[in-house]
Amino acid sequence: MFNLKRQFLLDPLITFLNHGSFGATPKPVFYEYQRWQRELENQPVEFLGRRFYDLMRSARESLAEYLGTDAGNLIYAQNVTIALNIVARSLELGTDDEVLSTNHEYGALDRTWRFLSKERGFTYINQPVDITLHDAFVESFWRGVTSKTRAIFLSHITSPTATIFPVEKIIQRARERGIITVIDGAHAPGQIPLQLDSLGADFYGGNLHKWLCAPKGAGFLFARPEVQHLLKPLVVSWGYESETPGDSTFIDHHEWWGTRDIAAFLAVPEAIRFQQKQAWVVVRAACHQLAVETWGRIHDLTGLAPLHSDPDTWFAQMIVATLPTDTDLAALKTRLYDEYQIEIPLIAWNERKLIRLSVQGYNSRRDMDKLLFALKKLLK
Repeated sequence: MFNLKRQFLLDPLITFLNHGSFGATPKPVFYEYQRWQRELENQPVEFLGRRFYDLMRSARESLAEYLGTDAGNLIYAQNVTIALNIVARSLELGTDDEVLSTNHEYGALDRTWRFLSKERGFTYINQPVDITLHDAFVESFWRGVTSKTRAIFLSHITSPTATIFPVEKIIQRARERGIITVIDGAHAPGQIPLQLDSLGADFYGGNLHKWLCAPKGAGFLFARPEVQHLLKPLVVSWGYESETPGDSTFIDHHEWWGTRDIAAFLAVPEAIRFQQKQAWVVVRAACHQLAVETWGRIHDLTGLAPLHSDPDTWFAQMIVATLPTDTDLAALKTRLYDEYQIEIPLIAWNERKLIRLSVQGYNSRRDMDKLLFALKKLLK
């Protein structure tokens, strides 16, 4: 498809079809990451004591331009779980309040909301949703909204089912009702176009180490200016009650966490440049087509009904296909890896068994052929 495999550090003996879990970093981006680490070690006091704020501001400005917002609306965080823990723990929710979500959400953040619901007494609801059509999704989800709904938590692209939710319509309705929107964008940046200001979510957490291909430990939290005051520091450090205020209270309270390696954040501009140089819009489109084609081949093999009727609408570069209900997922995953050197996740979700395929620029049709060959052997 594209001659990009040599640009990555992946083991050439492994057929890597699981970019969605932790991503993979191209060599030029990884070298930039290491360059920043060496610069930190060369003079730690100069780097963290004198240059930190300017370096972080520059990295935020680059990311903000990429995401269609202002640098003052962003902070870097290691990942979405941390970013949205800041939000969830900050919202003052009580016994008369409800947080509405879906039955497609990522386990770590499902656990976050359930933990806090037990601590504070609010109700956390995983609403089943219709994924036949976008309008059907919106209506089926909105049926869960009540007079007690204070916040809506949604994935932009879901982890267990790889589904792109039409979050824009939900956000618009929620704004009209005065409901806070919290969006999990773990899989969105780099996989689909993203303009945060026009999207309109109150809070949006994103991972950059996945589809943007930045180093591990690079993510962000976006907050609209009107709601930034709602956020409380997850880690209280020198930015709180700062004697030399920086760009904003939002930045002051959430950017400085004490001594930590910020090289992954500083390498994000290089990840953006790498994809721009490689004409990533074209790469993404080709990956999507290969993913959809492989989705069809898997269902032709199994003869099973897919979870989604229209893959072009619901999927980008990451797809799920249905496996037989009697599949031993742990055994199949082990055999795919041990016997065929294929790295791919198998997922149990709502009494369905799914295989989740990620197609990135380093993948090829040969990788897909290998997967189909292995499934044909092992599922038989």
